[in-house]
Amino acid sequence: MNPRILRAAGRAAVPWKNGGGVTREIASWPEGAGTADFDWRISLADVAADGPFSTFPGVDRTLTMVEGAGMDLTVGGRRALVDERCVPADFPGDLPTHCLLLAGPVVNFNVMWHRERVSASVAVVRGRLPVPVPPGTTVVAVALESPATLGNATLARYDAALLAPEAATGESASAPLTLRSEGPAALVTLRRAVRR
Repeated sequence: MNPRILRAAGRAAVPWKNGGGVTREIASWPEGAGTADFDWRISLADVAADGPFSTFPGVDRTLTMVEGAGMDLTVGGRRALVDERCVPADFPGDLPTHCLLLAGPVVNFNVMWHRERVSASVAVVRGRLPVPVPPGTTVVAVALESPATLGNATLARYDAALLAPEAATGESASAPLTLRSEGPAALVTLRRAVRR
């Protein structure tokens, strides 16, 4: 399976839904969906000041701080301290969330998904490991601090590789590619929810 490489260079900085920061989209589905109509969305967000996060009804999210000292979040009235880099933190995107920066700006790797449409998991890994992509699943790998390779593709910092077997012709049963990364890399696994 050949991954689709999504380079960090040239990503546009777009204001947050509430205007309190900027985000650079890595990938979303459907492609080109806005902040109101995505099934899932992966981005890097610059947080330069204290203030509220945008709310997203019906959305769950995983936030992983990749630059900066940290944030003291209040999510639905509960405190959530995010002060360690490359450690994913899960919280509902539809609860009021307020951010106090601990010591200056941060950059967050952000994964959001509509809980009724998609299930998602986020892992931060390093070393060498195979990346299986079962049918009906999309996997996105992102180099968070240092270059990584996925198969024959080299990923610079914040570059991403998108793997989706249904997008490849006749390759859904191919052997997994191997991810190699000396520094932390994110693996996001997204699967369409089963309707009951």
